[in-house]
Amino acid sequence: MSKVRCRLDILLAQRAMTLVQLSERVGLSTVNLSILKNNHAKAIRFSTLETICKELDCTIGELLVLSAR
Repeated sequence: MSKVRCRLDILLAQRAMTLVQLSERVGLSTVNLSILKNNHAKAIRFSTLETICKELDCTIGELLVLSAR
């Protein structure tokens, strides 16, 4: 079964940024970002994806990947 996986932890590490710092910069709660980072989110708004990708200077394809597991 395929599954969408979030690579937020990797992108944050590459940018030496914490989840709290990202939260403050994008105006989203740390709790919601943590849910996304830990692959527990069931849905995400396009506007949220855009905001995160803009702040991390990445594409949606770099943030979200389709995993074979």
